[in-house]
Amino acid sequence: MTSAVRRATSDRAALGGVIGPIVFVGTWAIAGLVKARYSPLHDPISELAAVHASTRIAMSTAFVVFAIGMCSYALALRGAPVGPAWVTAAVSGLATIGVAAFPLHHSATVDRLHGVFAGTGYVTLAATALIGAVFLRRVGARSLALLAAVAGFGCAMSLGLTLIGSFEGLFQRVGLTAGDVWVVASAVALRRGALSG
Repeated sequence: MTSAVRRATSDRAALGGVIGPIVFVGTWAIAGLVKARYSPLHDPISELAAVHASTRIAMSTAFVVFAIGMCSYALALRGAPVGPAWVTAAVSGLATIGVAAFPLHHSATVDRLHGVFAGTGYVTLAATALIGAVFLRRVGARSLALLAAVAGFGCAMSLGLTLIGSFEGLFQRVGLTAGDVWVVASAVALRRGALSG
């Protein structure tokens, strides 16, 4: 495979890191507004894809689009100087497939599996940015490293706060959006050649 073909393939794969998060965030934002008796401040995003939710098809589809996008983005990230961040990106995508496959309110067992996949997705999304920050700093990409660190820290802290208090929906949205900001920014940087290995 020539370098031009490799670059074109990587550019196409990086698009997943733009399309997946945009579809995901856009869907939960719109679905959260239209679903009756739903509070984006208090209710988790997964309630939008719960077994009997009116928004289930749209939100489940968005989970799958995000998952495919993250796995595609992970392939593009392999050649970038971000260490094993491509692995955490891929695991985040695979965990999101699990979130979609095991919707809330099916049974206690399915709810537990849903929680395991969601938790795995949280940790690996934050880790993708934080690991990237460490390796980008090592190669002197200070601006990108700073963005990765801020996004990763914001993602980890906010998602951790979903475990306490009544504002689970708000903290989840802030945390996932912070992680997604890094995914989109790094995917754009990959396409522009600013993250070449």
